[in-house]
Amino acid sequence: MTDPDAEPSRLALLRFLERVQQRDLERTRRWIAQEEQRAAAVRDRRADGCPEPEWLIEHGLTGRSPVYVHVGGCWSGGRRSRAVARDQARRALADGIQPCPQCRPDTELGLLE
Repeated sequence: MTDPDAEPSRLALLRFLERVQQRDLERTRRWIAQEEQRAAAVRDRRADGCPEPEWLIEHGLTGRSPVYVHVGGCWSGGRRSRAVARDQARRALADGIQPCPQCRPDTELGLLE
C-alpha cells in the first residue's frame, strides 16, 4: 500500500498533465468541428440565395429577453440571434438593449459619432 502523505512522483505528475492536455486537445478539436459546421451552414445559406441579415438581436439563454443588438455579419451574434429590420434595431438600442461591443451597431446606425 502507498503512503497517503507521500508526495506524488514526478512521473505520476507528468502522466496527470498528459491526461489533462489530452482532454483539452479533444475539447479544442470539438470546438473546431463545431465552428467548421457553423461556417459551412453559413456558406450553404448564402449559396441558397438567402441574404445575410443587416441587423440582429441576440436573446438571452431563456430566449425571451434581448441582450445585444448586432450588425448582421457580426461573429459574436451566435445562435440565439434573429434578423430584424433597421428600425427595430434602432428602437431596441433606444429602449436600452446593449450594442455589441465588437461590431458597434450604435455607430453603424448613426446613434453615436
